[in-house]
Amino acid sequence: MLSHPNYPNVLMTCEALESALDSGEIIAVEVDIDPESYKQGHVPGAQTWDWQTQLRDQETKDLLKPEAFAALMSATGISNDSKVVLYGDNNNWFACWAYWLLKLYGHKNVWILDGGARKWMSEGRSASLAEPEKPSPGTYVAEVVNTSNRATTENVFESFFNPMTHRLLDVRSAAEYKGSLGGPGPGMAPTCQVTGHIPNAINIPWNLNCNSDGTFKAREELLAIYASFDILPEMNVITYCAIGERSSLSWFVLKELLAYDVVTNYDRSMSQWSCMANAPIVQGEAA
Repeated sequence: MLSHPNYPNVLMTCEALESALDSGEIIAVEVDIDPESYKQGHVPGAQTWDWQTQLRDQETKDLLKPEAFAALMSATGISNDSKVVLYGDNNNWFACWAYWLLKLYGHKNVWILDGGARKWMSEGRSASLAEPEKPSPGTYVAEVVNTSNRATTENVFESFFNPMTHRLLDVRSAAEYKGSLGGPGPGMAPTCQVTGHIPNAINIPWNLNCNSDGTFKAREELLAIYASFDILPEMNVITYCAIGERSSLSWFVLKELLAYDVVTNYDRSMSQWSCMANAPIVQGEAA
């Protein structure tokens, strides 16, 4: 049921999700930066998470504490063994961030809907405008956070001082990387106090991972893209962007689709780095 021809363990096709909606075996959750997206039409029965208000600690803007994460999962009807399918707007940026968060807390049965909300709607699949019934609370016990998929500022410093074995990937647009643009684009506020990129970072925009319909490219094509930038499976790779959502998509590709050995997401990204005293930032093209 939960299948995908190229990546069966981590991606679900729209066809597979649609056929499973009435089975009661899965919980679909839409994760958006814009809450209005969900209200304009969503997968029937899907719950919704607001990345800004529900998936981050509102005081620290950091990861949810274990008790808050467990409460969110339980309120969504999710237990530790539930099968969860995540999707959302903006090519699954924030759905991938939620996937990364669930993996930090050790949730095993979680998939991304390939193509997200855009592909679901473009194919004319059934959509609902109604808010679904509140699910019966799940029973969720949050594990200790597994930080092996998360990069810290110390890890980033180590990366650009060890360019032979480490790779630092800036997945933003070329304009953001060069420093001529402070945010993703129209409608999204700048999040960096200083524009530019971290020294030795390689610019591989997140959208190189995706086809025009929002689905992920085939494994062979993705491997060729990263090999062309000398990003090899045995290297220690850190992804970053402005606030960690686009970099979670590239982390998902490298870690989950391509099975690279060591891939971490610097989720605080340039929003933190650009506020740090004396943190080096480069403007213009890389040397």
